[in-house]
Amino acid sequence: MLNILLSGACGRMGREIAHIACEHDVKIVSGVDVNVSDMPFPVYPSFDLCALHDAQVLVDFTRAENLPFVLDFAVKNKLPLLLAATGYGEKDLSMIRDAAKVIPIFRSANLSLGVHVLKLLSKKAAELLPGFDIEIVEKHHNQKLDAPSGTANMLYDAVKNAQSVPVYGRHDRTQRRDKNEIGLLSVRGGTVTGEHEVGFYGQEETVLISHSAQNRRIFAHGAMRACRFICDQAPGEYNMDDMIAL
Repeated sequence: MLNILLSGACGRMGREIAHIACEHDVKIVSGVDVNVSDMPFPVYPSFDLCALHDAQVLVDFTRAENLPFVLDFAVKNKLPLLLAATGYGEKDLSMIRDAAKVIPIFRSANLSLGVHVLKLLSKKAAELLPGFDIEIVEKHHNQKLDAPSGTANMLYDAVKNAQSVPVYGRHDRTQRRDKNEIGLLSVRGGTVTGEHEVGFYGQEETVLISHSAQNRRIFAHGAMRACRFICDQAPGEYNMDDMIAL
């Protein structure tokens, strides 16, 4: 049995993880959430008030602005850490690198195995289709805060080259598409769990590679697999590539 401390315990993903944890022989021993609600484990409003409860790994499904508190608690308690939030800036990434000198940290914008395959296929397609225009389209529910999604940014990193320039929508552009542009378009509506498409547009032919998530549960299952993986690692930074390689 693996004991987990869950940050963002009362949010959408926190509840999904609590629902499927037993399928992975995992126990949520405590949680942290500013919006404390009734859960089958103790939930604290902040890390300052949080008790460890023999947790073996810390899972964070909150927002980038909570990172300092998450890292501080994990480092102080020598807890392996899974970071599943998005929107990290350069300062945040520097903090993560420093913490990873002390504890193992798994970070991924998307914990779906299918999305990982989408990334690998898109990277290979970019290599095999030089000169094709690349466009990334992502769709999410109307409550999502960040745009483009962390997954869209991850896909951009997979297909870009040294000359690539990201273009976030084109509503204010009155010029032809530059050959080095990679467009990122965000759609927000309804209850869409998550859809990502990478399009390669050439002369009289188009290649589309896409992934559609039907339920947030796939991310919860991915988080459980990542927890198992990160608990066995030495201090350092890890991601889906490292886990799949094993």
